[in-house]
Order: sequence, then structure tokens, then C-alpha cells
Amino acid sequence: MVDWQDQKQSPWFPTREEVLKFIRENPDKASKRDIAKAFNIKGSDRIPLKALLKNLADDGLIEGKRKRFHEAGTLPSVLMLEIFERDEDGELLATPVKWDNENAPPPRILVLSSKRTKGRAAGLGDRVLARITDRDLSDNAKAAYQAQIIKLIEKTPDSILGVVQFGRHSNEKPRLLPVDRKQRVMNIDHLNNAKEGDLVEATLTKIGRYGDTSARILNIIGSLGSEKAVSHIALHEQEIPHIFPDNVLSEVSQAQEVSLNDNREDWMHIPLITIDPHDAKDHDDAVFAEPDQDENNKGGHIIIIAIADVSHYVQPRTQLDEEALKRGNSVYFPDRVVPMLPEELSNNLCSLKEGLSRPALAVKIWLTAEGNKIRHHFHRIMMKSHRGLSYVEAQDAIDGKVSDHAATVLETTLKPLWAAYNTLKRERKNREPLALNVTERKILLDENGQVRDVIIPKRLDAHKLIEEFMILANVAAAQTLEANKTPLIYRCHDAPSLAKLESLRDFLSTIDIKLPKAGNLRPHHFNRILNTVSGKPNEILTNQVVLRSQAQAEYTSGNYGHFGLNLKKYAHFTSPIRRYADLMVHRALISAQQMGEGGLGNVDIDSLNDIAAHISMTERRAMKAERNTIDRLIANWLVDKVGAHFWGRINGVTKSGLFITLDETGADGFVPISSLGNDYYHYDEARHNLVGERTGQTYTMGDRVEVELTEALPFAGSLRFIMLSEGEKGKASKRLLPKPKGRGRIKRSSYPKGISRKIKRKR
Repeated sequence: MVDWQDQKQSPWFPTREEVLKFIRENPDKASKRDIAKAFNIKGSDRIPLKALLKNLADDGLIEGKRKRFHEAGTLPSVLMLEIFERDEDGELLATPVKWDNENAPPPRILVLSSKRTKGRAAGLGDRVLARITDRDLSDNAKAAYQAQIIKLIEKTPDSILGVVQFGRHSNEKPRLLPVDRKQRVMNIDHLNNAKEGDLVEATLTKIGRYGDTSARILNIIGSLGSEKAVSHIALHEQEIPHIFPDNVLSEVSQAQEVSLNDNREDWMHIPLITIDPHDAKDHDDAVFAEPDQDENNKGGHIIIIAIADVSHYVQPRTQLDEEALKRGNSVYFPDRVVPMLPEELSNNLCSLKEGLSRPALAVKIWLTAEGNKIRHHFHRIMMKSHRGLSYVEAQDAIDGKVSDHAATVLETTLKPLWAAYNTLKRERKNREPLALNVTERKILLDENGQVRDVIIPKRLDAHKLIEEFMILANVAAAQTLEANKTPLIYRCHDAPSLAKLESLRDFLSTIDIKLPKAGNLRPHHFNRILNTVSGKPNEILTNQVVLRSQAQAEYTSGNYGHFGLNLKKYAHFTSPIRRYADLMVHRALISAQQMGEGGLGNVDIDSLNDIAAHISMTERRAMKAERNTIDRLIANWLVDKVGAHFWGRINGVTKSGLFITLDETGADGFVPISSLGNDYYHYDEARHNLVGERTGQTYTMGDRVEVELTEALPFAGSLRFIMLSEGEKGKASKRLLPKPKGRGRIKRSSYPKGISRKIKRKR
């Protein structure tokens, strides 16, 4: 061991005690450089300082490295943490990412929520850079420290998804083409029996600064065209958990079916039915309606919405609960479902299957003849679904094509349901929610997981009926919890932002429509705009622009209403099998109505804020994964149709080109501005179009055009087209681009403001 006292040093060199005291009192400034500066140690005196610090570390008095030291037995003031669980109050707990003390377990650290950090809120499994302080343990707290988050550290992917590509020559190394275009192509050191064209999972073995990055194959998923391969890309890309841990499955294996007891009302005689997609496996809502016999409510109805009682099986602070929160929601792909709950619960014990007794939370609602709610009550029940119908089967029965399966509930349930729905249509008409015409495409796969067809399902009254019933139940849940002053997670949708409204106002002025002032806007103002353009050439364009002006809905513990639905109070209650938000509302209702076990517990607003932010993120993550998977499946389907011609509509206009949505498949692709012909094109943001400088040809969002497919990249999910249709004839622009100087190059600063900087080349 080197003794620092044996080193030659200046007479004013600090003692061990002085250095130790400085480290204790200055945890934020305790690097070797900070210590040297504090004691004015320069030149050769840094050598004995290094030996002194090593001596203190060897004696167990300090810990850390040269960048920052701290007193032994304490944590440094800034530390990298990994969040591993929530305590009984819903608070986040973390431990240091690195812990070298073999004689003691890593400390538990309470992570305080912070509104100062940007981006999404930290949650389970995240790593954060945090500031550490001691905690008062007088309240017998389980955590000795608390931490304030400085920064959320985005994870470096542990593995990479890509496609194997062999070189043309035998001496060339095989390469990995990552599905994420932001990652560079890399060499493969170990193929692990992978073949050309295989979709594989790999890990980095070497990260070079100049392109010499290498990878080793971990797992062969199959060819890109194999079943479930495309959705696996999305799961990996969005970091969506899809394998349940053993401890979670162990908990689920102990779950048992619920029997009738004193805490549940017996409603199994009521002919409730489920109405779902024909291929649904999880049924979490059942409905029933009947005329109200009260003389004071002539023409009124009583309806019942029963929702699977997931809260009975998923208790707070269990491993199953932690996993459900981590996932946030189920994710639905054309080839598979990644459920929030294990299938034993989602498809069996919690699912309201036909003919089986199941626990549920039900709300009984009294409606007037105009569809207005008079009152409602929540009940914890045992129920039985008397029929499980598909949307088409229920609609056919009402339209006169009654199947044997639906016949037994036609008079008892289906007809009363439609009668109640007709009253709700009157209430909806008076409420005037936002009425955008938005269609969704559905991918049909064959037995090999390949695209068989792409359709836009017909929207039936059966769909609308279930939607209106669920909206009514969600409103009732929010109203009950607010009346009981119970904390809850709302589903909120804000009014459009001022910036988006100004952009919309600019567009509407081009078609001679005025938009009211921002403070007075309600959904019916937008509906009147849509009605004004209905049946006119700019109908589709206006629908798209109005849609893009709207805000995104979110979960939040603070209520600011739902603009799109035109509702003041709204909370998701009806899908606890597939949404964690609904499970939280169920627990809150159980607590507020004193319905037995499975309640909310001691959850404060900060915890609800964290949960709301997390599940808002998982919802956006799921939507992106679902959309990207559909894009990849369609791109793979069209890869052998390069050169074919398609009709579609322009659904987006930018300075660099046009986004096209094809009519038949709903596939999205891009037309680069360079392929539009021998002309300069101006981008008119207000009118959402490109205008030819010389010819006046105009391409506007909403135009129906013919394009040729020139490129399809399946694993990227991207399509590229060239334009075949001529733009609408117009006048040449009066604004001319400046003439090129020198060798024909145009300085960026020489363009007038608002004019595209792209130079169009010949096709």
C-alpha cells in the first residue's frame, strides 16, 4: 500500500481529517479536481493527494471514484437509480444501478415526483439520474433516502431487430439491416445458424466510432413474411412487454372462480348479453334495457351496463398489479393480441362468457324519453351472459335476419336495447359532440399470417349502441366518484390549441368560412363547418384539416372535461380487462361505495399523476405499434406490385412532398416533390397545397390522384410513389424564385419567406 505521508508535499497539505470533512460537507463538489481546487493543490502535490484518497478508500472511510467521492455508509448526492416497485401508498421506490458493497443490501430510495422534468413521467423499470437526500425516519419509513429526479434516462436497447443479408462474395461478412432506420448497418460476427433474409434478434459485440459495428445473433424469429414476425418488430421497437414473468403467472394460477356471497347481489336472472367483434376473446361488458314502468317517466327506460370485476382478481401492490401497470393496456395486432392480463384472466375468469356466472360491477341508469339521465346506482354483482353476439349478428336480428342463436333474446333484450338507444340518439343530438367522419382499416390475414385483404368495416347501429351505453357508464362513474370526493383518473380531451386554431382559421378563410373566437368554441361550431362543406369538393379536405386541429386525449388526475364528447366529467370504466385506467376507476368505486375488497387504498394525487402519465404513454405506444404493424404488413403485401398504378387521396402536404392514402387498402405512402415535374413548387401552408411556379399546377390535400408504386420496404413499412395525375390547373405564381448565382447554386438565405427551398428536377 502506498502511504500518502511518504510522498513529498508542501507543508500546507491538508490532513486526512480535513479532506474527509470536506467530502462530508460538500457531497456535490467532491471530485479529485474539486478537492485539489479547494485546498489549492497544484502540480506535483496532486500525486500525494491521489494516494491520500486511495488510502481513505482502502480504510473504508470514503467511497466512489475520482470523479466524485462520498463518505462511506452514505450515498453520493447525485446517483443513477433504477425504479423497481411501488410501496403500499403507491410511491415509487428505487435502488442504485451499481452497488459494490457485498456486505449490505442496496438501500431503498423513495423517488419524489417532479413537475420540472420534461417528457414522460418516470415509472416502473425506468432508470433516472436523481439528487439524493437523507430522509427523516421518525415515521418508520421503509426508505432511508429520498430522491428528486433530475433526468429520465432513455434505455439503450439490449437487443436489435434486423434482417440478415449476405454479401456477393464469399469473403464478405454477412450484414445486419436493422428494422429501425436510425440504426446503422452492422457486420455479423456470429450467425448462429441464421440464413439470408431471416428476421433476427441480435446483440452488439462491438461499437465502433467509424462504422465498424458488429453484432451477434441471439434468436432467429423467422423470415420477415412469417406469422407474427411483423408484430414482433413493433413490440421490440416500442419496448412493449409481451412475456409474463413466472412470478405473475404463479399468482394467476392460484386464482379461483368467484362464488356468490354477501357482498354481491345475484343478478344472474337478468338477460344481459355481450355484443363484440366476431373474433373477440375477452368480453368485458354486457348490456340490458327495459321500459321504465314509473308513471312519472313515461317513455323512459332503465338500462344496465355490467363490467367484468377485474379488481377482484388484480389486487393492489401484487406482482400481477405491477405487471398490469407496466403494460398499461392491451395491444391489438392483426395477427395477435398482447394482453394487459394473462390469458387465464383476460380470456377466462374475467371474461363475461356466455352461460357462465361471472363477478361484475354494474351501473343501473334511469333515462327519460329524451335520453337524459335521471339517476344511477352502482352494484357489485354476480351475473350470467345469456348470449354472446357479434355486432353483425345483433344488427341482422334487428333488421329481420334473426339467427337461431339470437332468437331467444330478440324480444327480451335486443329490441328493448334498440328502443333505449333511440332515446340516447336524441340526447346525443342535443349534446352535439364532435362528429368527424373517420374510417378505420382492418387487415384480414390468411392461415400463414399473410395479408389476405384490407377492408373498411361498415359502421353499424350495433356499434353506435354499445358506444353510447359505454359513454353513459363512464359519465356515471366520474359523477359518483366526484360526489364522494374520491381521487380518480379522468379521461380528458382538451380544446384545440391557439396555434392549431390559427392554422385552421387560415385554411377556412381560403374557402370563405369564418371560425368563431377561440374562447367561444364548442364542438357544434366544428360540426357546422363540416355540414357546410358536406357534399362539396372540399369536404374530405376540410374533415382532415379539422381532425388535425384537435388535441390528443389523455389520462389525468385533474379534470378539464372532454371537448370532443362535449362532456364535463368523464372517466374510463368499461374496459378493465384491457385498460389499467378502468381498473383504477373500479377500485375507486369499490372504495367510495364500500363494496368490499379490492378498493383503491391510500393513493395520493402525486401517485395518480404518475400513473396517469404512464398509462397515457403506454396508450400512445400501443397506437404507434399497431399503426406501424399495419403499415409493414401492407408494404410486404405490395412488395411484388412495384410498378402498379393505384388511386388514392392526398392526406398530407409538406415542403418536401405529398402523402398519399390508397383507396383500396388505406396504405400510406410518399410522393417526393422532385417527382412532380419540371417546375418549382411553392408550399402554401394555409391552403395545404403545392403550387407550380411556372405552370400553376396545384396539388391540394384531399385531391383524388393516381400514383405509381416505385418502392416498397416491408420492414420499414414505407411506400414510395410517383405522381401520374396532373394537378388542378391554376395561375402561375407571381412570386418568382431568385435566379441562381455562380454555378447555379441558390443560397438558402436568398429565398423569400414561405417559399419551398426545393428545386424540382425532371421526372
